[in-house]
Amino acid sequence: MNFDMTKPIPDMQPWSAGFWEGTREGKLLIQTCGDCGSKIFYPRKYCPECWSGNLGWMQASGNAKIFSFSTAYSMVEPKFMDELPYTVAYVDLDEGIRMMTRIVECDPADIKIGMEVEVTFFQRGDFYLPYFRPAKK
Repeated sequence: MNFDMTKPIPDMQPWSAGFWEGTREGKLLIQTCGDCGSKIFYPRKYCPECWSGNLGWMQASGNAKIFSFSTAYSMVEPKFMDELPYTVAYVDLDEGIRMMTRIVECDPADIKIGMEVEVTFFQRGDFYLPYFRPAKK
């Protein structure tokens, strides 16, 4: 049995291109609705609050707090075995957005709910993925 060990990359859509262009420049961008003012993440074609297509981008501070997390120590897809252990988390950005991400540059035993974290970017293929690490004090 052969396994495809290629790790997946994001599927860029026209409405998410601005987000990925921002990550290449080291910027975490979130969408904003020009009609109702909602802040939106993940990138979408239309505002989920008012259904407007009048969407733009704003740069987020990159500062967040961990809302919830889970650490994988084993039993993951073979292509991710080399990354064990890894932590997946929901973080709450200072801008009011909750996003799913990975927590890096930290011993999983030190991760806590409410922990302050900051964005960092890891390259995978042509993409720069926004991960979070403990905030520098």
